Amino acid sequence: MLKEKLNSIRKPETLPRRRAVIVTCAVFFCGIGLGVFAKWLDNLVLDGGVWWRRAVEAADLGNFFSEPAVWLLSALAIAVFSRSALRAALNVFVFFAGMCAAYHLYTVLFSGFDPASYMLIWYGITLVSPVLAALCWYAKGEGYVSVFLNVCIMAVFTLACFSVGFVYVGFRGVTYLLVFLSAAAALYKNPKRLLTIPVGFLLAFPLSFLWPYR
Repeated sequence: MLKEKLNSIRKPETLPRRRAVIVTCAVFFCGIGLGVFAKWLDNLVLDGGVWWRRAVEAADLGNFFSEPAVWLLSALAIAVFSRSALRAALNVFVFFAGMCAAYHLYTVLFSGFDPASYMLIWYGITLVSPVLAALCWYAKGEGYVSVFLNVCIMAVFTLACFSVGFVYVGFRGVTYLLVFLSAAAALYKNPKRLLTIPVGFLLAFPLSFLWPYR
């Protein structure tokens, strides 16, 4: 009965085992690469005399990759474009596992310290990520449950991409706006679903006091 109800929201698709393994491995190595890249940005000494370093500084990529917006978008994209909720859960889990392990190891080897207490937060996120990934997968389905999940996800992205308080909202930059629009695009199903964007945006205001990143 539960399986039928879940399938009525979004029906899973089968994927050949060989291809499924390749996709999961690719996601894992992508997580490793982005984890190394994020920590490399942390260690990068910005030099205005080098054009690409000026670009990194102008885009504030160091801070951008240290905040949740880009990682939430990565997880959302992996989840919604997986073939099933179980595949979404597995793929997002290995992505975060690869990212966290690479970031942690890079810090120990090249930065000279062990950020164990900080990484515990991200390891905790990794442990719960399969459940959240499955919910994101169903958000691109049919029915009221899917619409509700869409609204909740857009509220989270509003909080991650804008400076939101109970009675105010601030623009954080072009990169964060692009993340927000990309999240909306990833969840897009039909024109009616566009209404979940403003509803999620409004929901973010009363939820802002729960958001830990300010």
